[in-house]
Amino acid sequence: MDELRSTNDERRITEVTVSTQMTLNQMTETIAASELAKALKSANKPVAFPVKPLTPAQIKTLERLGNRCGNWKQVKVAKGFKPERVRGNHFQGEIVLGEFNGTMELTASVEHETGIYNAHLSNCTILHNVLILNVGQIANYLIGEGAVLWDSGVIAVTGKTSFGNGIELSLAIETGGREVLAYDSITVPIADALATTRADKAFQTQARELVTAHVARITGTRGVIAERARIVRTPKILNTFVGPFAVIDNARAVLNATILSNKEEPTHISEGAWVRDAIMQWGCEVTTMAIVDASVLTEHSHVERHGKVTQSLIGPNTGIAEGEVTASLVGPFVGFHHQALLIAALWPEGKGNVGYGANVGSNHTAKAPDQELWAGEGTFFGLSVNVKFPSNFSESPYSILATGVSALPQKVSFPFSLINTPSSSYEGVSPAYNEIMPGWVLSDNIYTVKRNEGKYMKRNKAKRSRFVFEVFRPDIVDRMIDARARLSNVKAAKPLYTDKDVKGLGKSYLLEENRTRGIEAYTFYIKYYALLGLKRRVEALAAAKQPIHTDRLLTESTTDARWEHERKILNQEFGQNAAVADLLRQLSTMQEQVAKDVQESKAKDDQRGVRIIDDYAAAHPSAEQDGFVKETWAATKKLQEEVSKLIQSLGTAKATATAGV
Repeated sequence: MDELRSTNDERRITEVTVSTQMTLNQMTETIAASELAKALKSANKPVAFPVKPLTPAQIKTLERLGNRCGNWKQVKVAKGFKPERVRGNHFQGEIVLGEFNGTMELTASVEHETGIYNAHLSNCTILHNVLILNVGQIANYLIGEGAVLWDSGVIAVTGKTSFGNGIELSLAIETGGREVLAYDSITVPIADALATTRADKAFQTQARELVTAHVARITGTRGVIAERARIVRTPKILNTFVGPFAVIDNARAVLNATILSNKEEPTHISEGAWVRDAIMQWGCEVTTMAIVDASVLTEHSHVERHGKVTQSLIGPNTGIAEGEVTASLVGPFVGFHHQALLIAALWPEGKGNVGYGANVGSNHTAKAPDQELWAGEGTFFGLSVNVKFPSNFSESPYSILATGVSALPQKVSFPFSLINTPSSSYEGVSPAYNEIMPGWVLSDNIYTVKRNEGKYMKRNKAKRSRFVFEVFRPDIVDRMIDARARLSNVKAAKPLYTDKDVKGLGKSYLLEENRTRGIEAYTFYIKYYALLGLKRRVEALAAAKQPIHTDRLLTESTTDARWEHERKILNQEFGQNAAVADLLRQLSTMQEQVAKDVQESKAKDDQRGVRIIDDYAAAHPSAEQDGFVKETWAATKKLQEEVSKLIQSLGTAKATATAGV
């Protein structure tokens, strides 16, 4: 036993070492590719076009047009500089002015000649065809070609700044313990590794040194407002890098921030938004009175409608509206559209939902706000749930905490479960316990699971992050297998179980009928996953024109890790002697059942609705007319046709082989 424990410890250490080295490699790559570092470096180089001092005639024209400067010798201009396009300004320090010979659009129907009008500029470089109109002060900036700065207050770099990089995020533990240094190109996986591998001091030191060195390289006294960026009606922008095509329109303030952006993925800060000590990556949006403070928004995430994000990192394609996120790592595709609280949460996998009134945040034990929550992939926090910390649902992906649930501190290890308020009181069970139904999401709500796979794929806008949209994949299936084993291995059946009887139930009780239903649901989808793998394997062999030895297909090992995982389950569930054709036929039958279950789970809404709302049927499409239900039946028909052809081809191949013998 000691030898086995030692071997397992060595394997775990090896896996952690490999994982942390991969993270360090990813950090090195993202830092090396930093668009921010490249842009800031260019800001301190001479401009790409030749410049020369102003001529006496140009100075005279500039002064006649209301411009003032304490030392005109510090002003350099491009060859085609037109003083007529520079009016009513005050220049101070080193100034470079490009050519102004075009027009820029102020609004949808109003254009204005490029140039500089009614502004105060200190130590600035203005490239070609910029429009600056009615700006109180611009200091220590390179303004890129085609940028528009209009009706704004102070836009300045004040002293040395790192543009929000190097800010320490207190992820998952509000008082610290899982701190992560923010930098411009950080990703959710990197932040997750940094937050959760705290015992590896060497890794933490190396990672911190990488970020610290990067921050030192980009720290300076000069900022960039890149090409085609637009700053409109914003009182204060300080120590901020503004990327190409970014838009800051009617924001309250943007302070100490990095705004990454490009033509295809413009980033927006608008309509009363307030941003401080922040990094916003490509395609992000902060709008309608939202607040982002000491946080990172990764690509194509957004905060709107008074949403508040503090000391957090938000994953790609995630939206926060009206509610509050504090000290949290929130992964991709999380829907958070109502007044609710998420605090001190580690949720890197995302793909879940926070409902109205959810209080996922009892992280204060009257001693200090030092507790935390680990959410699982696809976790659904329903209306008005209360989750007390510490809690861990990371081993219960795609589970639902139903409306009104108040959950005690606990760890739950049953994927696809429903945690509901107690249906009754039972002797010997605390009234604070909830009722858990393992696998309920599979048996009663598969519509949501299957729909989300396609929904996230269609809604994905991120170009740099890679996502696994497939729900039934090896790591999830392994959790289902483990959960089924714990449900099956009870010593003796009885009406009710707690965590003392079945490990992983947390602070919930389990009824016998739901134990058996959970086993059935897990078993069905474990088999379904493996049979889909068999279909893919046969198709791949056929496409490669390789011989398909059906008698050895399930027994011969290969170098394909995914197929080996599926093959192992096929042998465990069906036996090594199962006929491949029979297994494919079973897949066809199971796919039919999945389609029926998808339609039935949607039809439950119809049945309930018509009992409650008189004209429900007139206002809601029936399950048969639901778009996703139709897609599912179409996919089912396609799979069944493909399976039929595969079975025919297997029969032909077998007959040919027999004839050859």
